[in-house]
Amino acid sequence: MGDSRPVYLRIADDLRRRIDEGALAVGERIPSRSELKRTYEASDQTVDRAVRVLKAAGYAQGQFGRGVFVTDRAPLGTLLRSTGAVDSPFAAEIRGYGARQGQEFGRAYGPRHVRHGEHGPPDGSGARETALTWEASSSELPASAPVARRLGIGPGEPVLCTQYEYLANRHPVQLATSWEPLTITEGTDVALPERGPYARRGVRGRLAAIGIRVVRAQELVGSRPATTPEAEALGCAAGQCVTVVERTHFDGDDRAVETSDIVVRADRWRLEYTIPFTS
Repeated sequence: MGDSRPVYLRIADDLRRRIDEGALAVGERIPSRSELKRTYEASDQTVDRAVRVLKAAGYAQGQFGRGVFVTDRAPLGTLLRSTGAVDSPFAAEIRGYGARQGQEFGRAYGPRHVRHGEHGPPDGSGARETALTWEASSSELPASAPVARRLGIGPGEPVLCTQYEYLANRHPVQLATSWEPLTITEGTDVALPERGPYARRGVRGRLAAIGIRVVRAQELVGSRPATTPEAEALGCAAGQCVTVVERTHFDGDDRAVETSDIVVRADRWRLEYTIPFTS
């Protein structure tokens, strides 16, 4: 039985196979439109559509005036997410990133906001650490229906929305959007996550300062195409696959006190979870 798939998908799959097998190496130019038309006996529209599929999957990237080139899809590192991870807004530890960057030391220390130019792990060994930085902006908004459902509040109730962009050695790693009910934090020292005496701490540390003990977090992991703003921030193509973690924190009364969407490039970062077993 012949292949019934559209021609553009067959072309895209053949190019993907050549990239995966190393026939087209990282940094090498994808054959031009005229070459693809001749090789696959296809139209301009068909080969253009095939190349768009490659770009959306993260296999290729266009360079203005030069052509389309094979991109490096090897994972940059691992984001460790566990109960032992430091309590910071990043909510994870970076592992393995230093090796990809030619460094001797590949861990990002999350307990503090490391500024550009700071190097050296806490032990004073002289090895370079991954410089983790982030930017954040907060605003008061009415809760959308999905956010209200996750927080167990009514749609339209006021929440504080904080958007984060995280960088490792000035390269984008992760985006996050967090929502907290204003009924919990309004008028307290922790109302704004990036200001006040408890700035730059994670949800657990900040809420503990106002007497709220966070006892558990729930994470749902999925994937979807990147939006245009996400693609611009993460350095990928719009429509490329991203991993999305929907994380919600709960207090001792099983009340949701914060929920967030965490977005990373699926082709460059892996998520690691530790799963302790009890007897």
